[in-house]
Amino acid sequence: MKNNRIIILSLALLLCIGLVSGCGEKTAEKQTSVSTENKLSVVCTTFPSCDWVKEVIGERKNEFDVTFLLDDGTDLHNYQPTAEDIAKIAECDLFIYVGGESDKWVDDALKEATNKNMRVINLMEVLGERVKEEEVIEGMEEEHEHEDGEEHEYEETEEVEYDEHVWLSLKNAQAIVNELQKTLSDIDKDNAQVYIDNGNAYVSKLQEMDGAYETAVQSGMRKAVLFGDRFPFRYLADDYGIEYYAAFAGCSAETEASFETIAFLAGKVDEMKLPVILKIESSDSQIAEAIKNSTKDKNQQILVMNSLQSVTSSDAESGFSYLSAMKDNLDILKQALN
Repeated sequence: MKNNRIIILSLALLLCIGLVSGCGEKTAEKQTSVSTENKLSVVCTTFPSCDWVKEVIGERKNEFDVTFLLDDGTDLHNYQPTAEDIAKIAECDLFIYVGGESDKWVDDALKEATNKNMRVINLMEVLGERVKEEEVIEGMEEEHEHEDGEEHEYEETEEVEYDEHVWLSLKNAQAIVNELQKTLSDIDKDNAQVYIDNGNAYVSKLQEMDGAYETAVQSGMRKAVLFGDRFPFRYLADDYGIEYYAAFAGCSAETEASFETIAFLAGKVDEMKLPVILKIESSDSQIAEAIKNSTKDKNQQILVMNSLQSVTSSDAESGFSYLSAMKDNLDILKQALN
């Protein structure tokens, strides 16, 4: 009988321990869920803005949920948000977009916002007078509209189209990062100093890179580059006084260059004795090769500058960053100018 009592008491004790343990696990799960819900949500349309946010957040990255909408390498000019994207934007604490012609969908998306405290950063509004109009220079293919498979000359309207590739200026990047640290400090006042310190440290790195570009251009044998491609580097070229020629404007939808365009650009390569013909990362080399084959010497290198329009989440996870891309671009630029 005594042994039976001992067995019963032991079983009761084990049952109690199991119940306590079970409650502990449920509590832990609940705490994890709450912790996720309490994260600050940031949604960015482009990789550069996403990368800048992560730099400003720094050591507090686990307290944030940062979403990069174009994470599959979709070009900004071709992007259309999914229902899931709209829902993500609607609930976020901070939404960051470029603000150009390609972002016309944003106004409708923001009407769906359920977070009434959401903060929104329009990069072009931040930059103000630094934003440049799209430019078509001598030798560029004129933009056409495509209807029913036919090409028609593009009719100019009173509406001005601005160059959206604002991130390709290190000077613009500094202004935007300063705005990011200010906004994040306002959203999360308890940790404002963290964002200020991280932002200032990153701006210093941007300034250092900016100085390296300035030195490279000033010491270069040439002051001109030529793209057998679209030219999204207008901001960068203007920052350092670089002359440029290209097949298409930065936001052009054209992909085929005429004989006249190829001949003009090949003539410029010969005239300026350019050692390099450039292209961007997302296009093939057909136009650049055609230009090369139309030059006198036909010995130019065809090199790639990264416009940061085709970055994927996998690239970012592998350590690819805004600064690493701009460093690579600097190395290519040096070859083109010497």
